[in-house]
Amino acid sequence: MCVGTRVKAMHDERVLKLILKIPESIVDALRLPREEVEGELQKELALALYQRGVLSSGEASVLAGLTRWEFEELLGQRRIRRHYTEKNLEEDIEYARSHQ
Repeated sequence: MCVGTRVKAMHDERVLKLILKIPESIVDALRLPREEVEGELQKELALALYQRGVLSSGEASVLAGLTRWEFEELLGQRRIRRHYTEKNLEEDIEYARSHQ
């Protein structure tokens, strides 16, 4: 089975379609309804890449097909440590101050 994955760019509507070749036996072993396989694999890929530090949470949420809030909730459910540095905190504080 080939599962098509659409990766939506963050700031525009360009979409790159990638094809992942997954053996039928693996798809059958997933214990998921066929219609949920693509979405679940996209979420798992997004989580794995975020956890490795390859994608930011914003980019990973787009790949997962979730809102930032939904992705943050999923990180919590999976007990995946968030990547948040002092620089991120400073940027957030600066943003909050400029939008009062």
